[in-house]
Amino acid sequence: MRSANVLLVVLTIVASAAHAADPVKDYPVRPIRLIMPNAPGSSADTMGRIAATRLGDALGQQIVVDNRAGAGGVLGMEIGKNANPDGYTLITTSLGALTVSPHIRKNLPYDPMKDFEYVALYSRQGNVLVVHPSLPAKSVKELVDYARAKQGKLNMATAGPGSQSHLNGTSLMMAAGFQSLHVPYKGGGPSMAAVIANEAQWSIAPAGAMMSHVRAGRLRALGHSLPERTPLLPDIPAIAESVPGFRYVAFSGFLAPKGVPKPVLQKINATMARVVATPEMREQLALQGAEPATGSPEEFRKAVYEELIETGKLVKAIGLKAE
Repeated sequence: MRSANVLLVVLTIVASAAHAADPVKDYPVRPIRLIMPNAPGSSADTMGRIAATRLGDALGQQIVVDNRAGAGGVLGMEIGKNANPDGYTLITTSLGALTVSPHIRKNLPYDPMKDFEYVALYSRQGNVLVVHPSLPAKSVKELVDYARAKQGKLNMATAGPGSQSHLNGTSLMMAAGFQSLHVPYKGGGPSMAAVIANEAQWSIAPAGAMMSHVRAGRLRALGHSLPERTPLLPDIPAIAESVPGFRYVAFSGFLAPKGVPKPVLQKINATMARVVATPEMREQLALQGAEPATGSPEEFRKAVYEELIETGKLVKAIGLKAE
């Protein structure tokens, strides 16, 4: 009997040790840190917090947002890259830091394709072309014609050199054949305020940052950058209807430091896919002018790679130089 009891104790200890040696089995067992390479209140921050709250509820652990804005998202991405790859640090995508900075910054402290795990997508969003309400243009074509007549005399507000609004705005001018003076501001908020104040006459930036101002009548929306019309922006046509071939789709998702155990990555991806499919998540994204998005880590990685290549071509055409 004594031998049997000893054997039972030994087996219990072995089983406990085996369980302890498998940290992914009950993942997550503590709160998860989400590094946000964007400033609080930005469109990316708002949507990232929505996704983090829903994902945390589904996983049964709180996801704590840690805003680490700076250097166009590079600071946050570097912090994320150097975090412990145990699944308890995630990073929100910063498309600028992933697809623009590699072309315009020397000595970038990470490789966007090699230093991160691509975990899960949760949304896609277009940019919205807006003008000050005093401008006579009420359509994309009318803006193009008006800008051509005023060649170089209109101001285009952006969130800064190399920002999404800068690249999109310049791409639109190149595609439509007109010029405006590029006026860079320190972030999306100040650039929108400039158009509202009529310091600048137009801009093109993420829908989430624009639509509250459009609904309040402070800005007039003329078109969006998705390739075709969307029910999320029912009264706004695609810019491509007036400027064939013009498109831009910004996607958002979660990354992780390289080396996170594959079962953890799979669990987060599968859970996020279920979250994105819920009516509550879709409704919250819709309020930000965004559509739900899902996909495998491989599809996520491929999308970023393709955008990296296309952005490189645009950066070269614009003439942006590495700093």
